[in-house]
Amino acid sequence: MSQAFDDANLHKIWSYYDRGESRIGYRYILGGTKHFGFYGPGQTRWAFTAAMRRMEDRLGAELALPAGSKVLDAGCGIGNVARAMADRHGLDVTGIDILDFNIAEANRRSAKAGLTKATRFHIGDYHHLPFPDSSFDGLYTMETFVHSADPKAALAEFKRVLKPGGKLVMFEYSRTRDSEVSPEANRAMRRVCDEAAMPAWLELYHGVLDEMLGAAGFAVESSVDITANMMPMASAFYLIGKFPFWVGRITRLEYKVVNAMSARMMFRYKEAWHYGIHTAVNTD
Repeated sequence: MSQAFDDANLHKIWSYYDRGESRIGYRYILGGTKHFGFYGPGQTRWAFTAAMRRMEDRLGAELALPAGSKVLDAGCGIGNVARAMADRHGLDVTGIDILDFNIAEANRRSAKAGLTKATRFHIGDYHHLPFPDSSFDGLYTMETFVHSADPKAALAEFKRVLKPGGKLVMFEYSRTRDSEVSPEANRAMRRVCDEAAMPAWLELYHGVLDEMLGAAGFAVESSVDITANMMPMASAFYLIGKFPFWVGRITRLEYKVVNAMSARMMFRYKEAWHYGIHTAVNTD
């Protein structure tokens, strides 16, 4: 890591994304993008690229900000979502990510796409944002908030850097109460969260994120469950992960195929989680 983070969870996140399976899988299966896609009726689950672009456009529609609005991407990865917001929705996007290799790739790809004026990327932790108060008109997370070790602190930072009336949109997972699913599903959920460094998911039961947003001073405008719309990709990942997960099990090297394990577990125990879009406004 080129920037010193003393937080154990940040080190675990960095290690998860730096492992060979993550680098190879995200690059060659999803083109470097690290989020699910959105599917309508009859759309093939194997058209990953088109589905991910639809999910990004859904984000742009939820933000609903005028062209030129300043937006923060909290957990930007290699910047594919930021470039979509800049190129297709006219926004001015700043991205932060704790992974130095993500930031280098994000800047390289933006330069290649001619989007260096509309996108910029920095190494940073969204629990401690390096921006003044009221810096942004909008802020979004795309499946990154589950990595938070302190969700309340992160939301406080989001509120601080958003202007009064600023828009917050979060595409995130939630989980079903332990008592409502099998012990096997609960064990699988805990294992996925531990191996993939997603501690917040363990406490984000259905409805809890909206409660946290209200407590942090946001007015929740909408909370929409789109699990059915992203499940086709989850089912495709379940099939893709079958062989590597089997190899990991028989060799006792499952820790090397975390994504395959997660894909198998998430689809097998799909009753244990949901995927939703949470849209809120800074009430200050």
